[in-house]
Amino acid sequence: MKTPKKPETIPVTVTFLEMTSQPAHYAPIPYNRPIALLKARHMPNHFYRYLIDRIGRKWHWVNALRLSDEDLAGKLADPARDIRVLHLDGVPAGMFEVAPLDEGMMELVYFGLMENATGQGIGRWFLGAAIEAAWSRGPQRVVVQTCTLDHPAALPLYQKIGFNPVAQVREEVHPMTLAERAEILARP
Repeated sequence: MKTPKKPETIPVTVTFLEMTSQPAHYAPIPYNRPIALLKARHMPNHFYRYLIDRIGRKWHWVNALRLSDEDLAGKLADPARDIRVLHLDGVPAGMFEVAPLDEGMMELVYFGLMENATGQGIGRWFLGAAIEAAWSRGPQRVVVQTCTLDHPAALPLYQKIGFNPVAQVREEVHPMTLAERAEILARP
């Protein structure tokens, strides 16, 4: 049997952005939609991996999937980390994660919607909820990064909502095969 060829590395441009003052206004929650945004407490590894895979597979989110079980459990147990899961029509539809990065700085670590939630008019409100959660900790600035593999609307949306680019670097992403993803997602 022929072994599947491992995907090549993918060159990307990573853009680092920051926001140095809290927005004066946030987009209102969409009306006439059954939406719930729940703060996750004691999230099991398998559910976190499921969210990262379902939201980020198309965009090659692999870093969190490659964490060991112990490292991921430690990360998820950190009380300073705020992970919220968006539910639309009663099912998971997205998540965001904010965490302190340095003194006076909060990072929007992950933010994304699942396919069932895109094009529904909730992205701007959802990003506002993530930014509001980050600013609720009283930082001096909130940071986020995006890359050329992310949704094409990501960078313009971050900028429209108040983030300013501060740096760019070239990196390489090492994609995962479906078999690698399946093995990781099968863990308890």
